[in-house]
Amino acid sequence: QVQLVESGGGLVQAGGSLRLSCAASGTIVSLDTMGWYRQTPGKQREFVATITSSGTTNFADSVKGRFTISRDNAKNTVYLQMNSLKPEDTGVYYCNADIHLSWFGGADNYWGQGTQVTVSS
Repeated sequence: QVQLVESGGGLVQAGGSLRLSCAASGTIVSLDTMGWYRQTPGKQREFVATITSSGTTNFADSVKGRFTISRDNAKNTVYLQMNSLKPEDTGVYYCNADIHLSWFGGADNYWGQGTQVTVSS
């Protein structure tokens, strides 16, 4: 059984910072791309940032220059450092990862349970 467990969400004032963490646990052989998505009520889940196993990053235009993504492969953990937060960054942030459970075949995609981020104006 594989789990992605997020932490680090909370309430912060506009202009502030938060750091989200997501740790993958279980019978994991390796992790491919890991990333973060967010969702607000009534809207579809949207892409925020991803990082490949080799460290290549990709960001949504709305967060470029403010958010950074990193990973610790030894800890099977991905981080999202969020700076200069805006009220429009408010939402539930979900961790996502492509995980190999076997040395054979492709990776399976997993989601975390989500962590709430609220940015007050």
